Amino acid sequence: MINFSLIIESLPTLSKGVLVTLQISFFASIFGFFFGLILGFLNSTKNRLINSIVTTYVTIIRGTPMLVQIIMIFYLLPALNINISPVSSAMIAIGINSSAYVSQIIRSGISSVSVGQIEAAKVLGLNKFQTALLIVLPQAIRITLPTLSNEFITLIKDSSLASIIGVMELSKQGSIIRSRTYDAFSILFIVAAIYLFMTSLLTFIMKRVEKKMRVYVKNN
Repeated sequence: MINFSLIIESLPTLSKGVLVTLQISFFASIFGFFFGLILGFLNSTKNRLINSIVTTYVTIIRGTPMLVQIIMIFYLLPALNINISPVSSAMIAIGINSSAYVSQIIRSGISSVSVGQIEAAKVLGLNKFQTALLIVLPQAIRITLPTLSNEFITLIKDSSLASIIGVMELSKQGSIIRSRTYDAFSILFIVAAIYLFMTSLLTFIMKRVEKKMRVYVKNN
């Protein structure tokens, strides 16, 4: 059932799609993490207005399909005279979507940091920014790292939605080969195997990072 000759023949084309998939996933995760980090801290403040704005943003982003968000960004930016490539549109849209989830992950991590440590930082003379950067943030990231890892892994799979705007990522390349050869099973098999390899590799790397962080915290 599996045409291994076709799979081997298709690997160079699929590898180009892999590079685009990794590019989208990497930059979207960077954007989503740092924007989500800011939103998470803002959502942890006692300012009701700021909390309401962030909560509304998170509700809208999490409550609408990523596919719709990708299409909206793809058509909205040119309408605002901002001309960027479909790949960049996908990065922005997926990053925005990820930021909403990351913000809530970070917020939960911040709430897990004991008040006693924050009070101790004040006694030591640290201001709010120093306390957030040196005391709260490292612990929040350590606490939420497993959940953040799952979010980054999900981004690799979600990058396939970029194909809707013509981005030649892995699934799109596979779809083109499939339509040309009419061998759906072989191509879907290798595409799924490549996604599995990428997500498994990232899972392994993130587990190693988690282990290193646990050892670092224990020794300090």
